[in-house]
Amino acid sequence: MKIIVPMAGRGSRLRPHTLTVPKPLIPVAGKSIVHRLVEDIAKILKEPIEEVAFILGDEAFFGDDVVASLEDLAKGLGAKASIYRQDQPLGTGHAIMCAKDSLSGPAVIAYADTLIRADFELDPEADAVIWVKQVEQPEAFGVVKLNQNNEIIELVEKPKEFVSDLAVIGIYYFKEVGILKNELQNVLDNNIQNGGEYQINDGIKAMMANGKVFKTGSVDEWMDCGNKDVTVETNTRMLGFLHNDGEHLVDYGVTLENSTIIPPCYIGQNVVLKNTTIGPNVSLGNGCHVTDSTIKNSLIQTYSQIKNAALDNAMIGNHVSYDGKFTSISIGDYAVLE
Repeated sequence: MKIIVPMAGRGSRLRPHTLTVPKPLIPVAGKSIVHRLVEDIAKILKEPIEEVAFILGDEAFFGDDVVASLEDLAKGLGAKASIYRQDQPLGTGHAIMCAKDSLSGPAVIAYADTLIRADFELDPEADAVIWVKQVEQPEAFGVVKLNQNNEIIELVEKPKEFVSDLAVIGIYYFKEVGILKNELQNVLDNNIQNGGEYQINDGIKAMMANGKVFKTGSVDEWMDCGNKDVTVETNTRMLGFLHNDGEHLVDYGVTLENSTIIPPCYIGQNVVLKNTTIGPNVSLGNGCHVTDSTIKNSLIQTYSQIKNAALDNAMIGNHVSYDGKFTSISIGDYAVLE
């Protein structure tokens, strides 16, 4: 089994956090989005992963440190890491074809801007599986249309009239991903574009037209990381899941001086808390120092200095120096607010 991970996008909806840190590497509950996603998929599949192929953007943004972290991720799964580059933002189908040398055999394709909680078995009768989640407002999503055999017969993007309430979450399984590769090559060769881009959906639709059987897979939880507010919400939900799983989230070396941690919280290494209450639902990265503050429902990355703060629904980047009483903020790396 292979896992193919397109992650070349710059994450414009998460700026300023993605000006210096690629969105898939932003930590949620102490671990980057892409690390959590790939590890969770590998755990769910319950079979050996032979290769993880990552499709990255330009080297100036996805540099050697990013490559090294992804190679370590694959190695931790006992898999080979393959690194590809998408130099132009030409769509999901184009991104996948940048990894065409890895497109053979059974594979899962997963976009690195979402997290899931699930437990499922792959349908042996399906040529492909598209994972979906039931949603209350299907008109805001791409959805699947099913026939009487519960097979997917159509993909509909943001339907104005009701088609189904099963939203596509961006994770796909192909029994033979080489078939998708051939269809996407045809999309590229014939310049078939939607919205000025080459889309995976056009390759999938061609497979359906040729009689390939697509089934749905369902997930228990689908968590988006598209912008600041939903990423903070995802952090909160993930902390709750991990806490209920019994995972130890607070580093044993945290320094507490007249301070309280209200679980669930993730607290990294070399963190110092003075006259502070942290939690619930806070992720605090390595090396942070927090003084005379109250923080809840927030995600703070690494090596930031915070004092005199009352924060709720906050997302703060790396190496930030913050002194104030704002209650809902979003500031990026190396910012200073005094």
